[in-house]
Amino acid sequence: MTLAPLIVAPGVIQLHVAAALAAIALGIVQLAAPKGTIPHRQLGLIWSGLIALTALSSFFIHTLRVWGPWSPLHLLSLFTLVMLARAVIAARRHDVARHRRAMMAMYGLGIVLPAVIALLPGRTMHAVVFGG
Repeated sequence: MTLAPLIVAPGVIQLHVAAALAAIALGIVQLAAPKGTIPHRQLGLIWSGLIALTALSSFFIHTLRVWGPWSPLHLLSLFTLVMLARAVIAARRHDVARHRRAMMAMYGLGIVLPAVIALLPGRTMHAVVFGG
């Protein structure tokens, strides 16, 4: 493992990776911790900010191009932002089941899937994790 590819990457990629890694870690805490508590709500606000930052910063990253400057990852970012809004609205309405479904979908399709794609050969995080 080497941080060199990340250190020389553009600032937006560094920001994106930092927010994504923090969202992954905090998401695990949120999934494991008791729900409905004040810490859950406070950490949820922080997590929401991190996931929004991760999704929004992706629109300024164009290393994988399928449709002009865009890729399927950008569709996942749109999905994430929509699901984030739905999850927050559901939480504010105390619709726990809808909130849980939205958060789980967002974590899986908005964080885990893109993280797996980031580890594919030719991507910055592949070079960080596997070298070269």
